[in-house]
Amino acid sequence: MFGFVAAAQLVAADHAEAANGAYAVDAADISDLGSCKVESWYSMATNSDFAAVANPSCVVEITRPVELSVLTNYSRSDGDFSTTLAPKAKINLEPTGIGKFGVSALASGTFDAMTGQNTAVFAEIPATYRFSETTRINLNAGWLWDRVLDRHYFTYGVGFDWKFTDVLEYTVELYGQAGHAGFASVIQPRIQTGVRYRPNETFSLDVIYGRNITGENSNWITVGTTIRFPPPGSVRKPDAHL
Repeated sequence: MFGFVAAAQLVAADHAEAANGAYAVDAADISDLGSCKVESWYSMATNSDFAAVANPSCVVEITRPVELSVLTNYSRSDGDFSTTLAPKAKINLEPTGIGKFGVSALASGTFDAMTGQNTAVFAEIPATYRFSETTRINLNAGWLWDRVLDRHYFTYGVGFDWKFTDVLEYTVELYGQAGHAGFASVIQPRIQTGVRYRPNETFSLDVIYGRNITGENSNWITVGTTIRFPPPGSVRKPDAHL
């Protein structure tokens, strides 16, 4: 029943240095050229739904740096099990900076791993405004085509990131989709808030609480990790900002 809603949430979620992994609101930044990372997370809902996700990505040169990823999601929704694949490409159009907006563009789609059917198409413009080296706001606007039900949605999101210690970051986000839907919860806003522990530049751990994150009107707990691989030959420097 909520399979197309889960697709909307999943293609909306990758995502930049603080608002990435299981967070749905994207930032305008992309990683350094030649770098890669592997994000993974497990989400559990109070109605017994779950999602187990792996999302490897790398930044390659295609006339300019482009971040390519393929998200794999094994989930249970309303008692039904499914596996979906969501390839995505993201390009930065205007770099972020303190006191200015940075802008990117991305496109993605979801495919049923068993049938190969293209179940959704998604495009989005993420924008990020940095207030300081430790705080920023992320704004998202996009379009989702649910190809299973042939419905179109406007997607939106706003998120706030705060690095409040050298190793801890706090994120809160509100996001959703607007359009015609058969269930009220599908177009009700979704919310997530969580803390990231990042002891070094290579590894981070997220613990997140969410509400209605796939349009099913339940509470969710998510635990996720990110492992980063720098470009060959690069030297890691301490990252004081988001």
